[in-house]
Amino acid sequence: MARYATGSIGEGIVPALAVKSLYKIFGNRADEAMRRLANGAPRAEALAGLPATAAVIDANFEVRPGEIFVVMGLSGSGKSTLIRMLNGLLQPTRGSVQVDGVELTTLKPAALRKLRREKISMVFQHFALMPHRTVLENAGYALEVAGLPKAERRERALDALRMVGLEEWADKLPHDLSGGMRQRVGLARALAAGTDILLMDEAFSALDPLIRREIQDQLLELQAELGKTIIFITHDLNEAMRLGDRIAVMRDGRIVQIGTAEEILTDPANGYVAQFVADVDRTRILTAASVMEKPHHVLDVNAGPRVAAKALRESQTSAVYVTGPMKKFLGTVTEDDVLRALREGRPSLDGYVSTERVRTVTEDTAVADLFADCAESQHPVAVLDDRGRLTGVIPRITLLSALASATPDEVAPVDEPAPDLAEVELVGTKGEPA
Repeated sequence: MARYATGSIGEGIVPALAVKSLYKIFGNRADEAMRRLANGAPRAEALAGLPATAAVIDANFEVRPGEIFVVMGLSGSGKSTLIRMLNGLLQPTRGSVQVDGVELTTLKPAALRKLRREKISMVFQHFALMPHRTVLENAGYALEVAGLPKAERRERALDALRMVGLEEWADKLPHDLSGGMRQRVGLARALAAGTDILLMDEAFSALDPLIRREIQDQLLELQAELGKTIIFITHDLNEAMRLGDRIAVMRDGRIVQIGTAEEILTDPANGYVAQFVADVDRTRILTAASVMEKPHHVLDVNAGPRVAAKALRESQTSAVYVTGPMKKFLGTVTEDDVLRALREGRPSLDGYVSTERVRTVTEDTAVADLFADCAESQHPVAVLDDRGRLTGVIPRITLLSALASATPDEVAPVDEPAPDLAEVELVGTKGEPA
């Protein structure tokens, strides 16, 4: 099940960033506004007659180290106000923001500046480059502010530019660069600072679609190498689902759901989220792990042919799956294989197992990439983990059922509960309705 408004990352994990009961209310009578909002009233109703605007309402979540945590919402949902409270650019009306266990909201100005230099960098939507400085000088600006020697900041800035593919442009001015290249300079500036946390506020929204996808690819490549903690703000659902390890959906200042892309797609918290994801290409988001079922029978290769014959009778199938040492998947045996082993008096299935009749995929294979394997496999596709162990199977009918989704006309209105997606026969990772 999806984690809706809490965003807990589980016991034993120290969050890189933790937000608790965070509010930001502009205008007067903030206490009265918070009292009304805390009772759960919609924003417009709670603030009726008050000279106040509630941008963020009771936000609660944690971000684990090395995670890309995406905050998604339409204009006016509060996401940009939220991110500006995460590095102290805006002071919360109430609530807590902790960075590596340090309470940010109570820091004095000098300590806050020090925390920003050492812990948090920000990438802005409109690049925020200084036009009179070279690309190299822009990339190293945070290091200059920190007082690092010129030679050291030049080296670190060049390293960051290499990461984003702009080393050869180091001596150019920003006006010589395309929009995508300027955004990469902004990213290089954040990387050069060497902070563990990156805040990215609509960082790619000003780019053309093709350039935007290239920059997304580059961010994912850098993340695989560097393992930064990234809080990414966007209004683009496809971007959120492509980049986010987890996604927080905001509406009218509140976080209405937190979960992985699969959790939000298959188990929307309410009608608003269901409408949001109604047109998503499910085949690009769902993976083999989210649609697979548990096989009815899995035999060890050392099992005898009589055991295999019994399993075939009980499952009423023509083949069963076979594993070897360390539960690694070896293939299948069929009725003909078992009969041959019985006639020959063999004590085990060794020598009768074949991989030719069944296709295998990994747990993270996108559903869109499963169709050919399902069509060409004589038996349900076998799903393997990263150690080659059998974790599930995907019959053709299960794949087709997993693609069933509500049409736009069938999605519940935004103020009504979301439809029960179990009714469209989505299959979860344990062979139960997701």
